[in-house]
Amino acid sequence: MASSSPAGFRFFSLSGIALSMGIFLSVVALYGLWTAFYNLFLHPLKHIPGPFFSRISGLPYALHMRNGDIVPWLQKLHEKHGDAVRVNPREVSFISGETAWQDIYGFRTGKNKTEAYLKDRTWFPRPMNGTYSILAADESAHSRMRRNLSHAFSDKAVRDQEGLVQGLVDLLIHRLREHAQEGLAVDIMRWYNYTTFDVISDLTFGEPLYCLRDKDYHPWVNMVFAGAKAIAILVSRDKYPIFDYYDRLKNMFSNTVDVAESRKKFWNLLTKKVSDRLENDTDRQDFMGLIQKNQAMEAKALTRNEIDSNSLIFLIAGSETTATILSGATYLLLKNPDAYAKLVREIRSKFKSQSEITADEVNKLEYLIACLQEGLRYYPPLPTGFPRVVPKGGDRISGYYIPEGTAVYISQHAANHSTRNYKDPDTYVPERWLGDERYKDDNRAVTQPFSFGPRNCLGKNLAYVEMRLIMAKVLFNFDLELVDEKMDWIKENKVFGLWEKPPLKVKLHPVQK
Repeated sequence: MASSSPAGFRFFSLSGIALSMGIFLSVVALYGLWTAFYNLFLHPLKHIPGPFFSRISGLPYALHMRNGDIVPWLQKLHEKHGDAVRVNPREVSFISGETAWQDIYGFRTGKNKTEAYLKDRTWFPRPMNGTYSILAADESAHSRMRRNLSHAFSDKAVRDQEGLVQGLVDLLIHRLREHAQEGLAVDIMRWYNYTTFDVISDLTFGEPLYCLRDKDYHPWVNMVFAGAKAIAILVSRDKYPIFDYYDRLKNMFSNTVDVAESRKKFWNLLTKKVSDRLENDTDRQDFMGLIQKNQAMEAKALTRNEIDSNSLIFLIAGSETTATILSGATYLLLKNPDAYAKLVREIRSKFKSQSEITADEVNKLEYLIACLQEGLRYYPPLPTGFPRVVPKGGDRISGYYIPEGTAVYISQHAANHSTRNYKDPDTYVPERWLGDERYKDDNRAVTQPFSFGPRNCLGKNLAYVEMRLIMAKVLFNFDLELVDEKMDWIKENKVFGLWEKPPLKVKLHPVQK
């Protein structure tokens, strides 16, 4: 039977394969060129400035996210392009916080009456149980969860839990004193993490992780760090399959454990811990106790999956972020001796014994509060942004028209370090929060470390109590000294959603009373 194909051509011949590959590559190239042309000249965001390659493709953003240098990259972009920057074809970063916080995150009333700006779930890994926590829930689920969870984070609840927090902070001081007596330098960042992880675990699961007792990280802590770092990897894989192929190829030639497997192992351990606490019939007024108590009063209670998902958020948000600001503030104080000396004088003149240092009393220390607030500005625990999606019909943000479907956010570190918002933004100056005339024009409303509006952080009351008590008790008991005074500790940080911090070595000198 005669072949119907043209003379000399066979589809599965070398020439046929070469022709097919050529056609395929030509189609890919044409599609890429068309996409680039559309994103540059026809896309509804074409009026928003940004780097050439970032306006064409999301790959530059994803690469910086995976490399951990997203923060300095965003800062440079805003310095060059201004208040609003198109950081990838469908994403805009803002630093005009005096208007953008309300426009993006605020209550949707009056002139802001639009559909809700929902969380951009493309930047969240898919939940292990398929149920989003309060962090990424839709509007109705978020409202219901917040009603159920708010009792556990109220002012009264935090005050009722002060004894638990105080006991663990006192154990921190005891452990630090042991090291000081031995003349050993300590990584103060690790000890802050020990404390905050013990506190949040005790409040969530009914017992601490015993990091302070054992003077080491519980395996869970390392899993939390690995899980936070994995988010950048997992999200980039989902959004850009080229990274998935790259990681698969790389892992073929190494013993690297897939981040997804580590995440699954941690999730199984966490749900077991939740089950143990829920089965423990106790009147203990920790988070689970208060949630269970409130469940009986709420017509729309949390499901077990929702309790599990939110417990994970408690553990991460309630520990790592507080330890981060304590580490950053400690470093900044030690690099600014005048501020350090002033804070030490305030604390040691106020208290005669450690037992006098209570949540109520530390709230009266104006300079301590200013030092921590300046630390939150200079070194925000969540430095990039909380992505939201512009609703149907589009909207105006800080005067810019932004089309529907665009992911938008305030890049907190870039906003806090912009001369647009602060005088001497790269200088640590607690006095700017105390009415210093030199800084009267600072745009202090820009700094919102716990976010803004109806989805702001539930745990900020607890975070303030912890950071103030810990800082006050550490500086009441010890003089601190950096081991390596030449090190730029903050510059050595990387960001994978959260800061990945190097050791912060200090010498401890017990105060003679």
